[in-house]
Amino acid sequence: MFRSIIVDDDELCQTVISDMISEIDNIECIATFENALDAFNFLKTESVDVIFLDVEMPKMGGMDLLRNLKVKPQIVMITSHDEFALESYEYDVTDFLKKPVSNARFLKTIEKLQLRNQQNDVTVTSKGETIFIKTDSKLIQVKLKDIIWVEALGNYMQIHTTDDKFTILSTMKDIASKLPSNGFIRIQRSFIVRLDKIKSIEDNYVVLDDKQIHIGKAYKENLNEKLNLL
Repeated sequence: MFRSIIVDDDELCQTVISDMISEIDNIECIATFENALDAFNFLKTESVDVIFLDVEMPKMGGMDLLRNLKVKPQIVMITSHDEFALESYEYDVTDFLKKPVSNARFLKTIEKLQLRNQQNDVTVTSKGETIFIKTDSKLIQVKLKDIIWVEALGNYMQIHTTDDKFTILSTMKDIASKLPSNGFIRIQRSFIVRLDKIKSIEDNYVVLDDKQIHIGKAYKENLNEKLNLL
């Protein structure tokens, strides 16, 4: 359950965000504030997972609050002005919402909060036969032979296995470095596949079970070299 606060001097926006939060099971709003100074004092003694933070407020603005927080929870910036977006991302905010906030757009923000909250990492065991995926504060062991493909999704990677899939905060370069090159191959910018899971190659597409993935031109020659062609 996410513990969140709303910091916004716009009473209507406070109400809208609070109402949308109340409709979602895994997040709650524990307090609302009309200015960042009161929120700052509250955070001295209370911990939260998410701050929905307006940029422009009296006494102390949203950016001022970010600069002064020693421990930063996830931040979702809310404002009427796009020009604040660039500066806010310098503080590694999770998302940036422009007023008026729609319910559909807010649900996307919740997805981003959930993904980042996983704070996953991948570590290959010394034998190189399995990887450990850190998710929800626990380590899950996955056999390399069970991985079918890996897909890049922005700042996240999705590892698909025979029985499950895992979303982790990582990069394609980092994942590729942790997978054995004799068993896996990158076939385009956003996909790595396990060689022995390839069922066929048809019209520049790799077929994996019921999944078809286009082969990038820059990766085709390397794929052909890896295949044991007759």
